[in-house]
Amino acid sequence: MASVKLTNVKKVYDNHVVAVDDFNLEIADKEFVVFVGPSGCGKSTTLRMIAGLEEISGGTIEIDGQVVNDLQPKDRNIAMVFQNYALYPHMTVYDNIAFSLRLKKVPENVVYEKVTHAAEVLGITDYLLRKPRALSGGQRQRVAIGRAMVRDSNVFLMDEPLSNLDAKLRNQMRAEIILLRKQLDTTFVYVTHDQTEAMTLGDRIVIMKDGFIQQVGTPTEVFEKPHNLFVAEFIGAPKMNIMKTELVKAGGKYYVTPYGAEMEVDGVTGQLLAQKEVSGGEVILGVRPEHIVLAKNPAPNAIEATVLVNEMMGSELHLHVQVPDGTKLIVRTPTVDLSHEERANLKYGNKVYLTFPGKVMYFFDPKTEENLIY
Repeated sequence: MASVKLTNVKKVYDNHVVAVDDFNLEIADKEFVVFVGPSGCGKSTTLRMIAGLEEISGGTIEIDGQVVNDLQPKDRNIAMVFQNYALYPHMTVYDNIAFSLRLKKVPENVVYEKVTHAAEVLGITDYLLRKPRALSGGQRQRVAIGRAMVRDSNVFLMDEPLSNLDAKLRNQMRAEIILLRKQLDTTFVYVTHDQTEAMTLGDRIVIMKDGFIQQVGTPTEVFEKPHNLFVAEFIGAPKMNIMKTELVKAGGKYYVTPYGAEMEVDGVTGQLLAQKEVSGGEVILGVRPEHIVLAKNPAPNAIEATVLVNEMMGSELHLHVQVPDGTKLIVRTPTVDLSHEERANLKYGNKVYLTFPGKVMYFFDPKTEENLIY
């Protein structure tokens, strides 16, 4: 097993494009860390630098205390699972999994033992004599994982391994990776653009944008205490609603006035604003879709909105609405909270009224986009 440490790591391509800049991170032994962010943020480049598939332009990478900047991938004792599986089409599943062991001249009885064990764990024993073309996408991904498993590597690297699978199979494979992690008990570094994968798999999440780390934390930390507006919008589905408003401090209390509705900022949020001695003024207000309440009737402190789209998701509704200035918001509400008549009235063009508690509000600086509380 091994820890991984990246210090001031940088990647600059020949055309002077900076892909990763000043990347600093320590990954503990047996920790599962997920790099997440939009396409082009540098997450896969960082993973490939750890693997040795990309040269670094600056900084140091250590695996188990050893600087590996100049080591070839084969000498880093890592295993990697690629997005496109990278299987040999002319080989059977058995031979694909056994390939790296045979390169190392491992005795054939040991190869057999390792391959059959990996196949049993991954549920692909019945496919060992098939060629990759005869397998489904999920089965091919299991083969790719099996090939990495048998290497007994210190670090397990996975580059968007589920992105080519359909939604149902992705959910299934995600659960299997969680179980696999418990069985292998090794260090995992996992790359994805899917924040749901990041939240469900990682001990810690590294959120990246434009080559820089935006925040590192547990799934709970990055969801409940986003450092900036980018993290707040990126983590959570549907994404956080954003509104420009005024934060007013009066009589020792804070108020916001989104779209003419006056709402008190209370609970822990109000206390933290006071502790930080936030004076008020223009702010960016963030409210998650699940925290918005549909008011049954017009109310003085409710925001009037017009229904645009009603997405029936089974146990909940995702209601897309538009407020008078044209801003679009999303409301996520359990269907059990609505009568049949109320659900029938949530159709295009109808008016709804929105409220939300002060304790669930987030506040960001309109210039720096930094969280004013956390």
